[in-house]
Amino acid sequence: MTIPFQRTAATVRGAGAEAAALAHHLVRYPTGIPPERRPRPCPDRPAPPAAPPRHDPVLLLHGFVDNRAVFGPLRRDLHRHGWTHLHALNYSPLTRDVRAAAVLLARHVEWAAQAHGGRPVALVGHSLGGLIARYYVQRLGGHELVPEVVTLATPHEGTTAALLPNPFPITRQLRPGSDLLAELRLPAPGCTSRFTAVRGGLDEVVLPRRGARLDHPDLDAANVAVPGAGHVGLPAHPRAVAVVRLALEAWAAGPLTERHAC
Repeated sequence: MTIPFQRTAATVRGAGAEAAALAHHLVRYPTGIPPERRPRPCPDRPAPPAAPPRHDPVLLLHGFVDNRAVFGPLRRDLHRHGWTHLHALNYSPLTRDVRAAAVLLARHVEWAAQAHGGRPVALVGHSLGGLIARYYVQRLGGHELVPEVVTLATPHEGTTAALLPNPFPITRQLRPGSDLLAELRLPAPGCTSRFTAVRGGLDEVVLPRRGARLDHPDLDAANVAVPGAGHVGLPAHPRAVAVVRLALEAWAAGPLTERHAC
């Protein structure tokens, strides 16, 4: 009886943490509605030479009907650990197609690469944002500029929650067996990007939860589970934040393996 009780207690704690994360996110949400400001060089005041950054630039892509505010805790953590070039993107909540969103993402990646001296760009995507990042890298040649992709609670195998009636056309692409997911299962022998797929042990949106795993024979992918984390709160969960940071640091030393965050 001890083990079921412990599991029930962990589930209750996780549900409480998810509710708190949702409340905090609702407070932060208005701050993420305006697009991120990008500094413009002033020709009359040339910028002083800066020391080379310790890390490659990172683009953060939010999930469905969300905005860049969801990445506040992650951005602060990465900045404390030396990342100076962090950019969070907003895209329309009325986006109808992952493929079209991936084309727009390509423009942002090209801008980031050019703005930072041709350095490679890492992508971190939450939920739908991770699927957009994967499509760009895997199907549009984005691997040439993006060596690293981290996805958080992304429905790589779809989610049965998308079967529920709703007014958003893009959710049809998130259903298990959709044409988009079938395309992503096609061979991708030329894709050299490395992936880390992080999933929450209490995800209430990606169902079944194993749908957030990335298993593809041609992709270099590690799957990491974060017990006690839900869908909305995963980008701010301390364990998930640490996994993202370690994944961004670890690629040079070799790929991660399947494990549970602890």
